[in-house]
Amino acid sequence: MSTLICGSLAYDTIMVFEGRFRDHILPDQLHILNVAFLVPSMRREFGGTGGNIGYNLHLLGGEPEIMATVGEDAKPYLDRLAALGLAGPSIRTIPGAFTAQAFITTDLDDNQITAFHPGAMNEAHTNHVANARNPTLGIVAPDGRQAMLQHAREFHDAGIPFVFDPGQGLPMFDGAELRAFVDLAQFIAVNDYEAKLLSERTGSSLEELAGAGKTLCVTRGAEGSHIYTRGSRLEIAPVKPRRIADPTGCGDAYRAGLLYGIAAGMDWETSGRLASTMGALKIAEKGPQNHAPSRDEIAASFHEAYGYRPWN
Repeated sequence: MSTLICGSLAYDTIMVFEGRFRDHILPDQLHILNVAFLVPSMRREFGGTGGNIGYNLHLLGGEPEIMATVGEDAKPYLDRLAALGLAGPSIRTIPGAFTAQAFITTDLDDNQITAFHPGAMNEAHTNHVANARNPTLGIVAPDGRQAMLQHAREFHDAGIPFVFDPGQGLPMFDGAELRAFVDLAQFIAVNDYEAKLLSERTGSSLEELAGAGKTLCVTRGAEGSHIYTRGSRLEIAPVKPRRIADPTGCGDAYRAGLLYGIAAGMDWETSGRLASTMGALKIAEKGPQNHAPSRDEIAASFHEAYGYRPWN
């Protein structure tokens, strides 16, 4: 069952300032702010919602197809995807553009200052669902604004069920647009903050958003997740991670677990537990795509947490 992942491919440049921003940013001088931070530690990670979800679904043994736009600097990322078997015609290179990228500086208190350049992501609407390789399931993850609106409509018009995953892109849309996304999608995935914002902007409770046969998944960090479906709310217990190294990309790993469960016809409790397992495996490693458990190791982690295996 092929899953079309509409989302970004991005580079994340992560730098560590071995001090505290508050010691260098003076509140009474913000009108003439001019600061520089020495960052001895820096690393570059492969990221973006489309890349992260596709990578995790690949680990699970799913059939992801990534639909995204990249810039002329994308060769290292494209080479990586090709090595994994994830490259394909739905990844379009935009001439004269950079691949989307985030520059993140973190201090010793785990505060962050981030600059994000969308680059080629702004042209994601030049990709169309109809040009993909016969998907039977999809996800609209954070991407260019126009692309998210367009791909949701294209999934619906093609009769392809999809997950609406607004993520950090949620503030780009007003209440009417968010309501349209919900109406078009069969599944919605948000974190607890995004759930509150979605509820406020649409004027609907979480139970109402999950009405009319839809399923709403709300991640709650270390407290697990809730899945609203068929008039009830399932409580998905969290998986205790081996260690906590970096939360970046945990939400994307969770969504890959949901997509695998939907495609495999799993019940919602098992799908949610698999999603939680993927999040716990990811958080134990730095970067969104540096964990590499085998399918057997994923099943073993699931079994240790829940007492049974997700598959035979």
